Amino acid sequence: MLKRAFAVIVALTLLLSLFTGCVGDKGSETSSSLNLIEGPEPETIDPALNSSVDGGTYILHFFEGLTRIDKDENVVPGVAEKWDILEGGTKYVFHLRDNIKWSDGEPVKAQDYEYAWKRALDPKTASPYASILYYIKNAEEFNTGKAKVEDVGIKTTDDKTIEVTLKAPTSYMLKLMGFPTYMPVRKDIIEKYGDKWTQSAESYVTNGAYKLQEWKHKDVLEMVKNDNYWDKENIHIQKINWKLVEDDNAALNAYDSGEVDAILNNHIPVDEVQNLINEGKAKVYPMLGTYYIEFSIKNKPVDNVKLRKALSLAIDRQQLVDTVTKAGQKPATGLVPYGTTSAVEGKDFRNDGEGINFFEPTAKVDAAKKLLAEAGYPDGKGVPPIEIVYNTNTSHQKVMEFLQEQWKKNLGIDVKISNMEWKTLIPKRQKHDFIITRSGWFADFNDPMSFLSIFVTGDGNNNPGYDNPQYNALIKKAQLSGDQKERMKAMHEAEKLLMDDMPAVPLYFYVIYQMENPKLKGMITSKLGFNYLHYATIE
Repeated sequence: MLKRAFAVIVALTLLLSLFTGCVGDKGSETSSSLNLIEGPEPETIDPALNSSVDGGTYILHFFEGLTRIDKDENVVPGVAEKWDILEGGTKYVFHLRDNIKWSDGEPVKAQDYEYAWKRALDPKTASPYASILYYIKNAEEFNTGKAKVEDVGIKTTDDKTIEVTLKAPTSYMLKLMGFPTYMPVRKDIIEKYGDKWTQSAESYVTNGAYKLQEWKHKDVLEMVKNDNYWDKENIHIQKINWKLVEDDNAALNAYDSGEVDAILNNHIPVDEVQNLINEGKAKVYPMLGTYYIEFSIKNKPVDNVKLRKALSLAIDRQQLVDTVTKAGQKPATGLVPYGTTSAVEGKDFRNDGEGINFFEPTAKVDAAKKLLAEAGYPDGKGVPPIEIVYNTNTSHQKVMEFLQEQWKKNLGIDVKISNMEWKTLIPKRQKHDFIITRSGWFADFNDPMSFLSIFVTGDGNNNPGYDNPQYNALIKKAQLSGDQKERMKAMHEAEKLLMDDMPAVPLYFYVIYQMENPKLKGMITSKLGFNYLHYATIE
């Protein structure tokens, strides 16, 4: 009770600056305004630099790709009103709508997409998500310094037409065209404002359903309806205030007090989740995502693969989901979660006959101790200091404390846990500046490739610094093959190799749990983790 009472004070202090006008406010003049919590301060809202789900959600409201999703999460025309798929699926020609404008009234051109994609691929940009563009011919080669920008398979023939040539047929290419990294940006804006272009309403020029009103750092990100958006007549929410909150207890009390209309993307205190679900106050959505820890495998002592495997075997994943997370998550049996597509009709990647369950739900302490001794640390003696770093969040803290307790009890290893701001942890992970870190991955598209490609050498999201030529070759084989069975076989082999090398330890498969005001209708919570307010209304 004291914890909750303190959190109420924190919540009220944090939220004093929020606009009134939530769904639940009676007689409010701003009843079409929403106050939401999606997460803490994002590291960036630059489409080329973002690598987080919360940042991606903001970007998808500010910008629109050549495609977008409808209310049923099907791919539909976005800025492109139509397209042609040619040359056996290796060439796409997109035709932009007429009279598409940026938020400052300037016309949206095909060249804006070409510029944005090549900017993300430019090694100088250092985009962590550049690899999601590698399906385009010579994109990887340009990003890695082996080709020139003019060699990349992106060509604008006029202001309304853009041609994209792929390395190989890619069945989910139209889905990728709506992904945050594929959003357009303006060259003149980037050149004028440089790295500061995302920081003000004047410089953050967008082409999507919303435009930036103000970003009050560590407080609120305010967006308002973009009157220049081509489909503005179907956008019903006039304003969205995304409150930037790290403390889940503060978030819950803000919701209970009516200060916010929804807590999104798993930001409910873990101790409260099960009761709130049972009471019907929290909703649970399916998700394609995996929660895991990562090792910086060139740093001691986790450069020892037997130590990494011992740490994994000592974790009781079933106990973790039963006593800590408590929202219907499943213990992770591999990196790729259940529900991810496969070549076998009616089956997913985990249970298609070739899928392997690498981990059992319960701990295997004897096997863990044996490996620990083989690693040179019998009974945990002599293990150098180990620290787990995680982004500040009470739910993550509970998981890290569980691991700390498991490793102490089962292996005799003392582990330190440390938290830091999300925007601080992201670059730390990208620089491999850690021993163990909390991590997780939500699918960018429904295919095992979305989970496996991030561990390719040099990928911007390869936090462990994993480097295995055999693994790279298997992923490349899957990327270039047009045969679905051959692709899946290569990815099964890749996952087996990855779990044998163990740069990461999967813990559980995500679900999404959220609290939403019943009067908020039509919000889409995607299996990819993004929340869309484009079709939302207030009852």
